[in-house]
Amino acid sequence: MIDVVELRKTYDKSWALNGVNLHVGPGEVVGLVGPSGAGKSTLLRSLNRFVVPTSGQVRVGGVDVAALRGEALRAHRTRVGMVYQRFHLVGRLTALDNAVSGAVSRTSTLRTLVGAVPAAERRRAFEALDRVGMASRWDQRADTLSGGQLQRVAIARTLVQDPVVVLADEPVASLDPGSSERVLGLLASLAREDGRTVIVSLHQVEYARRYCDRIVALDNGVVSIDSAPYDIPDSDWDALYRTVESDEEDEAEVPEKAGAR
Repeated sequence: MIDVVELRKTYDKSWALNGVNLHVGPGEVVGLVGPSGAGKSTLLRSLNRFVVPTSGQVRVGGVDVAALRGEALRAHRTRVGMVYQRFHLVGRLTALDNAVSGAVSRTSTLRTLVGAVPAAERRRAFEALDRVGMASRWDQRADTLSGGQLQRVAIARTLVQDPVVVLADEPVASLDPGSSERVLGLLASLAREDGRTVIVSLHQVEYARRYCDRIVALDNGVVSIDSAPYDIPDSDWDALYRTVESDEEDEAEVPEKAGAR
């Protein structure tokens, strides 16, 4: 389904990704972990070509993503759905209208914005809201919903889009534990019930262990761990996050040292 070969991306002469190799099969739930700045978001955005690689190759469903242009690129982004940390919903629209916006590739942006989508698409959106537990709030404005409810509406929008691959970039970073577990359970169901491929970036190791079939860890732009969750020893987790903790401790000591002078 997804093949990444020697993928590299530079920003201002610094490596965000430095030779990433990865294969993800259909129906897998892959947890992408690692410290902040490790390259997780860059890797996810390379899969739908929101980020253009410096070198290397990304193939999704056998298609060379870097070679896509125009209509072919738009079709690819329809097949690869994205769930964001900040939801990207329209606050003044209802949960149903936000969910139905996932049908934009089958209707049109204008028809979606003015609510003139076919009845079949609205039924699809309502069914998606029902699946994520938001059917009772179908007519509630998004700007009156909680964070966990907003993320579930965003997942419903992705269901309406009907992608074969779902990318989720820190989808529970701003949610409470109960909402986080519900959202991650829904994302896992997209793979286990629908057969979609799901890649979700997470900071919380315990969630990655619980909901993912496989964990891929990035560290300084390279893959440092690629394993089933419970095959990873604690020493590997310690090594992955030790550098960040050491840097934070050093920064905390600077004002104290400066004040002593």
